[in-house]
Amino acid sequence: MSKLAEIRQLEKNLAEQLQALEALKGDAGLEKEIEFEAKLRSLLAEYGYSLPNVIKLLDPQAGRRERAPEHKAGTRKPHQMKVYKNPHTGIFVHTKSGNHKTLKNWKAEYGSTTVESWLTK
Repeated sequence: MSKLAEIRQLEKNLAEQLQALEALKGDAGLEKEIEFEAKLRSLLAEYGYSLPNVIKLLDPQAGRRERAPEHKAGTRKPHQMKVYKNPHTGIFVHTKSGNHKTLKNWKAEYGSTTVESWLTK
């Protein structure tokens, strides 16, 4: 894009944003909000309160609700012990993960679904 085309595009965007701004300035709701904020700030100054003080006064639970629960390391549920029995050989394998050498060999030989059907616990 040439510099001239870029400038024209930016001017067009600026004109659209200025129109949107003018539309907002004429809104009656905005005027009410501005008036409310001014009165609220004057009341706060008159009584020596800050916004956090007022929030604590009106809703003491607000600070507690905002915090997200912290994730603590090491709180993961431990793996359960699984026991597989090979019906062909009668050998038992006790493991907490699928990363057991004998279990991997069985899955390679007999298939994963077949070995999972040998799960006893």
